[in-house]
Amino acid sequence: MITAYALPNAMRIAVTTPMTMPIPALATAAQIRRSGFGALYSGTVDSAMPMGTRGRRTFGSARGVRGIALAFLRQPANTKAAMASPAIHPAAVVRSVTDTTTPIVLIAPRQRWWAWIPAGAALIGLVVFALASLVPSSVIARTENPRLQEQQPAPYARIPASAESVNDRIFYADLPDDVEVFDTDGDFFFVTVSAPTQSVLSWMIGAPDPVVDLLTEEGRNGRLTATQNRQISLQQMRTATQEAQFVALTAAGYAPEIEPGAVVVEDVLCRVVAEDGFECEEQFPSDEVLDPADTILEIDGTPVPTLEDLAAELEGAEEGDIVELTIDRPGEGTRTESVELSSDPNDPERIIIGFVPFDTRTVDLPFDVSIDTAAVGGPSAGLAFTLALVDELTNGDMTGGRDIAVTGTIRLDGTVGPIGGLEQKVSAVHQHGVEVFLIPQEQFELREPEPGAEDDGVCRWECLNAAGNGEVVLIPVASLDEAIMALEVLGGDPIVPVGSGETS
Repeated sequence: MITAYALPNAMRIAVTTPMTMPIPALATAAQIRRSGFGALYSGTVDSAMPMGTRGRRTFGSARGVRGIALAFLRQPANTKAAMASPAIHPAAVVRSVTDTTTPIVLIAPRQRWWAWIPAGAALIGLVVFALASLVPSSVIARTENPRLQEQQPAPYARIPASAESVNDRIFYADLPDDVEVFDTDGDFFFVTVSAPTQSVLSWMIGAPDPVVDLLTEEGRNGRLTATQNRQISLQQMRTATQEAQFVALTAAGYAPEIEPGAVVVEDVLCRVVAEDGFECEEQFPSDEVLDPADTILEIDGTPVPTLEDLAAELEGAEEGDIVELTIDRPGEGTRTESVELSSDPNDPERIIIGFVPFDTRTVDLPFDVSIDTAAVGGPSAGLAFTLALVDELTNGDMTGGRDIAVTGTIRLDGTVGPIGGLEQKVSAVHQHGVEVFLIPQEQFELREPEPGAEDDGVCRWECLNAAGNGEVVLIPVASLDEAIMALEVLGGDPIVPVGSGETS
């Protein structure tokens, strides 16, 4: 019996015997710095071990520095050089390109002390500029308060705002078959001004401009709060649109009707005015109860939805009587207050509460017309709204194909009233490139034509904006009829009222 012993296969042994990883030799000082905290700067912390399949090289990777340390702990130290494989020496020794390159020393240029002077001046200039744009102008700006006849801080300034098309803001709804809205080649523009707060920087820039009008707190808001002024301004705009619709549709040949509105306080009366014409020496008792923009809802528990209803409730009352007023105050809600009645200084037989009401009447139109005033307030766009409505509701083109800027209030009888900020509005018209501007006659001094010049009914004036080099044709008008006549002189078509067949 022959016993066979399996002999080891040399090739197989070489393949299956576990390989012993060498322990890297002691690192040099440079290598320690690069594999330690110095690696955070050089970015070469994990090149001693083979990288993973994704090739990521992060300080916290298991194949990085911590991997080296763990490998050292898992295997016993072996210092025999014969056991080390030469294939891994380059990875263990060469860890950075700094081991194989010559360092380059960069020498910074010598500093010049005088370079700090312009740099410091520029920094100071930037700081001053930033502060000037943040500090309110009232710190140094002063202007005259006409009522007190003294200089006061001027935190605001009245400045030109914009000139915007009225035609783009008019909308019609539920038009009958016999009502036609005509296209126009030109537009009517209404003009606005604003009175924003000023910084020292904006004051310094705008002060030399004659169209920048500095304002005190009282000059901007009067003796009212900003909320009260805002409510009054919006109410004025609502009234202006209603009056414009009534006057325009009447001129176009329609028959609108006026309906009474709510009782809204515009201002409280002064019983005795001081000699300077500004101060009020004695107020009516209502001054203690009413504020502008208040709406009177009831008197002694009886609803008074209109001025006519309020007047009827005051019939038979006597001076000194006490009545209970239920009012709605913007931002505060409803309240009931007692007020003493007074007699009218101009008519002692007439008993009054002592306030000036808004004209809150509304217009009942044969079709729906709306004017989008957005956040614009004030009554000065009344004439512009009126002309735009007349132009769209009558055949022909009143503008003659050009853009026409217009300002002025409109009254129910068709007369044109004054407005504020005329100088700023002329500047805004000029800046927007509109060449013709209709303005109220009441606040305009008509200049005689030059000797030998033909008076064609249109007065030509230099633009009031000192910064502008062009001219704006300023046409003062006292009524809607005068405005229509002036537009005809400029080449516009005459209006033909609906159904009349005649020119007015």
